[in-house]
Amino acid sequence: MEVSKKDKIYVLLQFLVFFAWLAEVERLKFELSDNLQGLALIIAGVGFLLAILALVQIRSKISPFPSPREGAKLVTSGTFAFARHPIYSGVLFMAFGLSVWLGSGYKLLISLLLYLLFFLKSRYEEKRLEEVFPEYEVYKRNTGRFFPKFKGRI
Repeated sequence: MEVSKKDKIYVLLQFLVFFAWLAEVERLKFELSDNLQGLALIIAGVGFLLAILALVQIRSKISPFPSPREGAKLVTSGTFAFARHPIYSGVLFMAFGLSVWLGSGYKLLISLLLYLLFFLKSRYEEKRLEEVFPEYEVYKRNTGRFFPKFKGRI
């Protein structure tokens, strides 16, 4: 598929949010116990591993643009069996985990903005995927967007 203007806008917004996350606002800093900071660092580490595993799994099929690449195949196994967008999930875990570990209210707010952007981008991406892969609808129904879907009661 051709890279549309909307694809380019989503990628530009994503990079702007990433750069905004790198800034800091001292007035929004907070302190946590060592235990909570450690937990936040573990969450960020899990996010890093998840994103790396998903990137390795799709290798050359990766693109920053939401529209599927020409000749792409639908991946529904591995990390993609648990979440439709495991790379986004990993990045979100990293962003939120590091924000808490660093004690940054500003970075937490930017992480929320990143979540919203990933939600909108993935919604658009899924419309494009449904155009190319008729089986995507079933996959979408059975697999969570960023987090696993739990079937039945716990």
